[in-house]
Formats: sequence, structure tokens, C-alpha cells
Amino acid sequence: MDKTSKRNSFTGSLGFVLAAASSAVGLGNIWRFPYLAAKDGGGLFLVIYIILALTFGYTLLITEIATGRRTKQSPLTAYGKLHPKWKGLGIVACIVPVIILPYYCAIGGWVVKYSLVYLTMGGEQAAQDGFFNGFISGTGEPLLMTVIFLLAVAFVVYRGVNKGIETTSKILMPVLLVMVVVIAVFSLTITHTDESGATRTGLEGLGIYVIPNFDGLTVGSFFTTLLDAMGQLFFSLSVAMGIMITYGSYVNDNANLKTSINRIEIFDTLVAFLAGVMIIPAVYTFAGTEGMAASGPGLMFVTMPKVFSSMGDVGHIVGILFFVMILFAALTSAISIMEAVVSSLMDAFHISRKKSGSHRNIDNSCRSGACMSWL
Repeated sequence: MDKTSKRNSFTGSLGFVLAAASSAVGLGNIWRFPYLAAKDGGGLFLVIYIILALTFGYTLLITEIATGRRTKQSPLTAYGKLHPKWKGLGIVACIVPVIILPYYCAIGGWVVKYSLVYLTMGGEQAAQDGFFNGFISGTGEPLLMTVIFLLAVAFVVYRGVNKGIETTSKILMPVLLVMVVVIAVFSLTITHTDESGATRTGLEGLGIYVIPNFDGLTVGSFFTTLLDAMGQLFFSLSVAMGIMITYGSYVNDNANLKTSINRIEIFDTLVAFLAGVMIIPAVYTFAGTEGMAASGPGLMFVTMPKVFSSMGDVGHIVGILFFVMILFAALTSAISIMEAVVSSLMDAFHISRKKSGSHRNIDNSCRSGACMSWL
């Protein structure tokens, strides 16, 4: 193995916790969690998710991080190092982030677009009917925004574990957390009276979000909520994607894994909960329960701009904070996904970080026999 394959590591437990938490705290938490909570009745979904996160999620998280630290390998090669017959699991674990990365970058491009709209045009354009569908149905602009997002992610990954991932996480994660708290608190203070004279408040929306509603609950709807919560768990904690194996491989042997993982789960669950506090009360206040139920995946890109527009002048500021925060979350998650792929190539083909993106260098490594060491 040449010197380029020497493995870097996080400088301390804080760097690891912030990097892993920033991976977990991404679009899965801030985009997907609120709309699933709104669709599945709020409180019931929340209770089921927390139970799963503290049991099933914790087990998966500690297993993957411990696997990475034990083997000091990325997902492609880690399983094979544990047992020769498990090499196939490594291939599957590496394919998952390869599949997910384009999806993340496409949505990241949407967030870039909305961030620019709010920073330059005040956001009123984004609140117009048909704006979102008109944007994503285009050809040139969505692709351009996706490329911009992808280049930003690639730059951080290219910088490496310490100068890139760890440094970026230490900056973006605290800023993201502050933004989430500020917008969540603001969401609870708003009040709106609609055309019929009905007044709704953010605190009423919070009650819908946190208090389980068993009216009309059937066995089928319960299992739907259970499956949604379990699916969300994988997105939120970044498990079964090879990411936590990769980050675990950068953890020092003397780090306390139990303490670190507890902190990661606290960060992740807290931000997921606050994301719901940030979005659901605001949507309820301005759109009622019908708006919450009908939002679906368009909650962030269709409903929220209309909510910001309804807030008046302050809505412009809140919209900027919201979409910049979403952009930070999207970046940190995409960085971790790309790192899982890049690290796998580095470990399997014994090439440097710089060369891991080149098919020519991978082909050369295979001709020299390096790629056969993990097969």
C-alpha cells in the first residue's frame, strides 16, 4: 500500500460528532421529516419515530460506526475485512451512496435556486403558483443549479477529512442549529386571521404536531405511519448507506463511541423535532389542517414560500434564513454521501483522494493488480 492510502482521522471527538451529526441532519430531517409528520398525524408519527431512533436506530448507528473504526476501511472494503464471505455486502453498501448522490444533488440544486431567489428577488416570485413546477420542468437551469451544488460538495470532499469535512462541519453545524432554533421560535409566535375570520396560532399548530391524534386510526393507517417512520429513520441517521462506516473509520481508537453516538442521536432527533416545530405550526397558521395534509413533498418548495409571502415584510427575512439553512443541511449531507464513495475508491484501488475521481487511475490500479486485493 502506498503512502497516498494513509488514512486521516478526525482531530477529536467533537469533530467526529459534528461531522456525523451534520451528515444525519440533512434534507431527510428538515425536508422529509416535517411533511411525513404532517401526513401521518403529527404526534403519533413523532412518538413512533423517537422509539425507533432510540432502539433500532441506535443499534444500526453504533454497529456501522464500530465497523468502520475496527477495520479502518470504507464500506466497500470494510465488510470483507471483517469476513471474506461478506465482501458482497461491501459492494451493496457502496452502491447505495452512488445511487443516492444524484438524487441529493438534484434537490440541492433546487435549494440553490430558491436561496438565490430569496437573496436577490425578495421571494415573491417563489410564492407564485406554478413557479416550482415551471423551474423543475426546465432543462438548462435545473441542471446548472445541480452542477453548482455538486461542485461545492466536491470541493469540500477534495479538501479532505480535516481541512474539508471536519472544518466545514464545525462551521455549518452550529450555524444551522442556531437558524433552526430561531425560525422554530418565530414559528410559534405567529398568528393569522383568514378571510372567514378564523384565527389560528403557531402554538395551536404545535399542539397538532406533538399531541398524538388517534381519531380514525386503523390498523392499516398505523402500519403506514410505522413504515414511514422507519423509512425516515434511515434518511435521518444516515444508516445503511455506508456513510457512518466511512466516518467511523476516521475515529481515533481512544474515542468513546457510546458518548459520541449518544450526542449524534441527540443532535439528529433534536433538529428533526425542531424542523417540525419550524414548519408545521407555520403551515397550520396560514393554511390550516387542509394545507398540512395536502402539502406532501412540495411542503418546502411550494407551501413554505406562500407562508413566507403571507407574513409580510418579515417573511422575506425568514425566507432567506430558511433556505440558507436548508442549503447548509443539503451540503453537509451530500458531502458525507460523496465521501463514502470517494473513500471506497481510495481503499479499494489504493489511490489518492485527488485521483479517486478519475476512471483512468482506477483502470491503471486494476491493471497493476491493486483492485484485486478486495475481490
